[in-house]
Amino acid sequence: MGTNNKVHVKKGDMVAILAGKDKGKQGKVTRVLPKTGRVIVEGVNLVKKHLKAGPKIRQAGIVSQEAPLHSSNVMLICSKCGAPSRVGFAVTDDKKARVCRKCGEIADKV
Repeated sequence: MGTNNKVHVKKGDMVAILAGKDKGKQGKVTRVLPKTGRVIVEGVNLVKKHLKAGPKIRQAGIVSQEAPLHSSNVMLICSKCGAPSRVGFAVTDDKKARVCRKCGEIADKV
């Protein structure tokens, strides 16, 4: 059984959360994990992590950090129309670019 690990968002994109405990929230993508098909969104899907004191971490305790979300649970927010929309692909100047399906605006910053 093969997995399709294509990720339709890039680092720095504004996305809307479609499913999960943070459904309806918006945030900026801080990291993309293409091997697992997941993204980390700033301020979304926070989990508590218990840290033990060590040479790198001086203070032990409980820290909140963002956990990865599956890329199918996020939708790109178009910079022109400001609404979450599906992503299409078009070839412009021999380059493949992401395109907003609602308004046709090119989403990639060239």
